[in-house]
Amino acid sequence: QLQLVESGGGLVEPGGSLRLSCAASNFTLSYYRIGWFRQAPGKEREGVSCISSSGGTTKYSDSVKGRFTISRDIAKNTVYLQMNSLKPEDTAVYYCAARLAVLDHNGSTCPRDLMNYWGKGTLVTVSS
Repeated sequence: QLQLVESGGGLVEPGGSLRLSCAASNFTLSYYRIGWFRQAPGKEREGVSCISSSGGTTKYSDSVKGRFTISRDIAKNTVYLQMNSLKPEDTAVYYCAARLAVLDHNGSTCPRDLMNYWGKGTLVTVSS
């Protein structure tokens, strides 16, 4: 079965950094667009970043642009989210999700309601 497993979350102080990992199993990243999303208590799940199935195109929400970087290691079938200059408002459960993209390997949009597969999330808490 297709599976995504997030890891790397934890407690960090404002201004600190974390790198989240999204390990994919039973499918190859080469045919899937991967997005990172986050959800804070009482709020809707929102898109954070997205990477094309080719790995060559990325997109970021305005709130994280310049601070977060999405990347992938095709050999390890893993997508990463490097988070720098973390703020308390970044506190949330972070999820990765996949969307089949066999006809558009350069597209980098990850609409929340169109993602096909989801991980269970990893908690990131930014607090002093």
